[in-house]
Amino acid sequence: GATGIRVSEVAYITVEAVQQGKAEIALKGKIRTILLPGKLCRRLLKYAKKQKITSGEIFLTRGGKPMGRCQIWAEMSQKADVEPSKVFPHNLRHLFATIYYRVYKDIAKLADILGHSSIETTRIYLMTTGQEHRHQLERLQLVL
Repeated sequence: GATGIRVSEVAYITVEAVQQGKAEIALKGKIRTILLPGKLCRRLLKYAKKQKITSGEIFLTRGGKPMGRCQIWAEMSQKADVEPSKVFPHNLRHLFATIYYRVYKDIAKLADILGHSSIETTRIYLMTTGQEHRHQLERLQLVL
């Protein structure tokens, strides 16, 4: 949620990446760098130490294999305080994109961070609901 990575990119979060404060993600013939916030790095290193993971991927199953989409979804479903039918790992990517855009208003940089080649793809993450749009219109106070 703090990086905007895809659930399929969790494998790139390794002890070595966390120690460097960045993960290099190589997909679709492109390489992009994901910066990892300091607080996240500290928490991940503490978690890795507790799990006795000294190198390689941090997110592993109980059996020591890399976590996949299904395992991540199952863990989130068990721990999230929301209805399980509404839990999707990809929602964290949307949350990141929405908050990043609200704070920085830089869709081009956001597209780079998310690994999108087109800003049009990034716009999908920023769509507002009808209710949000109505609230924005009301806040303009253009009707006297």
